[in-house]
Amino acid sequence: MPVNDVIADLLTRIRNAGAARHKEVEVPYSKMKWAICQILKDQGYIDDFEKLDTNVQGTIKIKLKYYNRQPVIRELKRISKPGRRIYLGAKEIPRVKNGLGIAVLSTSRGIMTDKMARKLNIGGELLFTVW
Repeated sequence: MPVNDVIADLLTRIRNAGAARHKEVEVPYSKMKWAICQILKDQGYIDDFEKLDTNVQGTIKIKLKYYNRQPVIRELKRISKPGRRIYLGAKEIPRVKNGLGIAVLSTSRGIMTDKMARKLNIGGELLFTVW
């Protein structure tokens, strides 16, 4: 079954796997999903991820992170959707939970966190927030 919004599909699979207390989840590979997984790992929201060559496209296996039997990811929310894109300038980027969470943006320099985008003074499409 083809998926129109691959980012929302990735976030939903991670959210559902965390709610079901799974140790890992597999998603179809793409460069954008790989970059998103890299950010989530760097920020401490997932444990690890790796690429599996299971078919032509490949698969990303994501190992979820838990603390006291609770998922580290409390909320994963898609902001910019295919029907309504949200573009922000560098000064308009919101702080998620007063700095406790992160917002992930797609910029002209690649996918990055809100803190990095503010530091580089560039805006872009606000993909999702996580805390």
